[in-house]
Amino acid sequence: MKKIYFDNAATTQISNEVIGVISEVMKNNFGNPSSTHSFGRSSKSLLELSRKYIAEKLNVSPSEIIFTSGGTESNNMIIKSAVESLGIKRIISTKIEHKAVLNSVETISKNKKLSLDFLNVDENGNPDKNQLKELLENSDEKTLVSLMHINNEIGTMIDLNEYGELCESNNAFFHSDTVQTIGHYNLDLSKTKIDFITCSAHKFHGPKGVGFIYVKNGTNLLPLIEGGSQERGLRGGTESIHNIAGLKKAFESSYNRLEKDSKNVLQIKEHFINSIKKSVPDSKINGNSSKNNSSYAILNICLPISVEKKTLLNFKLDLAGIACSGGSACQSGSQKPSHVLSEIQTENDIKKISLRFSFSKYNTIDEVDYVVDFLKMFVDENC
Repeated sequence: MKKIYFDNAATTQISNEVIGVISEVMKNNFGNPSSTHSFGRSSKSLLELSRKYIAEKLNVSPSEIIFTSGGTESNNMIIKSAVESLGIKRIISTKIEHKAVLNSVETISKNKKLSLDFLNVDENGNPDKNQLKELLENSDEKTLVSLMHINNEIGTMIDLNEYGELCESNNAFFHSDTVQTIGHYNLDLSKTKIDFITCSAHKFHGPKGVGFIYVKNGTNLLPLIEGGSQERGLRGGTESIHNIAGLKKAFESSYNRLEKDSKNVLQIKEHFINSIKKSVPDSKINGNSSKNNSSYAILNICLPISVEKKTLLNFKLDLAGIACSGGSACQSGSQKPSHVLSEIQTENDIKKISLRFSFSKYNTIDEVDYVVDFLKMFVDENC
């Protein structure tokens, strides 16, 4: 059976070169990096070389890169530690953030009795800049603004500097969930008005269970996980050296191939858009579709089919060997509509089936044609 994987926003296929690095490190660098003997020093060297490489690519200091277990921990750590460390009295975000951010800001705001404001978003998921400006200018409360760079469900991409400059000019801290960004777009953090970002290696062909945060020097966060002096005292626990080495290799490979891979993946996405518009003319794109304000790797489509057919469609997709998603992988199995689509879709469109297709360097145009033909057949049979 033909098998097509179009769910790369959930996780990516780990590359063979990354597997090779992880295997080699597991065999030869098993020492605890906090140990002072030669085994520990060998692991410590790998750890710090990985940190230095990532920092140089992002144009920041190595001391500003802290390794974590991935995106969820990273977002929780920044939000909750910022409140504890920086005297935050108010948080501003949106209701279309990843649940790792949305649940965190709701929980910490309730527990600490903080103000929590959600920006309005337009039909494409763009946060209201004028509303943010007004909220920041009309209050002196110490504020954390948390806005994701690329939405993981619809692919909408914001201009980090536009929102960052608003935050900086009003003395607010700015955090962005950049899990769908790192490994896919170049970021020069020395020229970006931002205090905190997050990364998860498995979104760009690295291992699961490892990521990092960028914490701008001078912010003086307290640790979320205590237990030792690892990671500049910000994240207790023995570092997963083989995973960090795998992250570094995936990071390096992604940026060495970025121009070529991003061009190829964008062609796949654009071919999908053109083909689905011809084959299923009543379909719609959820979120931005322009390459300038949308991820080249994420496409969310609203099909002209009742949501009552969702179970049947999912079953037939699986039988056809097609892997895609109705939203975030963290919500798979939920019977509730996507919290992102609920915010941006019309009342009529929310009653229809929407699917997220997300692409990688391992995908092809032929796979797109197979999937579009399948969708056309299903729509013709069920409309």
